[in-house]
Amino acid sequence: MKEKIIQECLVPLTGVVNFRDMGGTKTEDGRRVKKGLLFRAAELTGLTEKDMRLLQVYQIKRVFDYRRKDESDRRPDPSIGLAINERVSVMKEENITTTMFTKDEGFNKAYYSQFTVERFLKIYTDMPIQNNSFKRLMTLIKSPEENLPLVHHCTGGRDRTGVGSMLILMTLGVPYETVLEDYLLSNHTLADHHNKIFEKASLFFTKEELARFINAFPLREEYLHATMKTILGTFGDFKSYIAAEFGISDEIREEIKKYCLV
Repeated sequence: MKEKIIQECLVPLTGVVNFRDMGGTKTEDGRRVKKGLLFRAAELTGLTEKDMRLLQVYQIKRVFDYRRKDESDRRPDPSIGLAINERVSVMKEENITTTMFTKDEGFNKAYYSQFTVERFLKIYTDMPIQNNSFKRLMTLIKSPEENLPLVHHCTGGRDRTGVGSMLILMTLGVPYETVLEDYLLSNHTLADHHNKIFEKASLFFTKEELARFINAFPLREEYLHATMKTILGTFGDFKSYIAAEFGISDEIREEIKKYCLV
């Protein structure tokens, strides 16, 4: 069943991983998100000429990048047709451990050592409130005729993109349980990528350090739960949250749904 879901949503690109069509997802009222409107992905630097030709059919209008400046400078987004590229970092730019590589493109142990369960929980807890990146994303979503189809992405297309996807899908009326399944799907679409990281980490970490890293690094339900807990604890419900944070009233939300759902 999981493989069938992956086949249905994964766009078959050769130079980019985890590039998924968010369409087909069912909402609480029985409608579905339209295919070919909303895409989530890992970094786009590796797009091949063949990939570009395949993406032409979607006529993408916006590419929205959650990465920090140093991440995007190292691996910049290419131009996809006439799409407008925009970057607004989810995380603080001045974070000292922002890159997975050392200067010689080797393994940066300091970068990967920071990823403990506790660190992930803190990141996810802090992400949804007063975040300029998500504010900008949802401003684009509020004008779907002008800005969709849209691709939003970070480096792996899992953490920052996972929260961004949650905000979009729940605004469209997709239940949280379904959003959580979509979020965890990245553990499968990125399995080879994760295993390569673990293999390289094994050369630098002690056995105990490696075990902690392998336990913490894959996506876990409690990570996204931490984001939802912040939203509900601060605003009481998702409807109040998107109204306060993004100015999405019931009327605006219905207009977005009208455009994005079938």
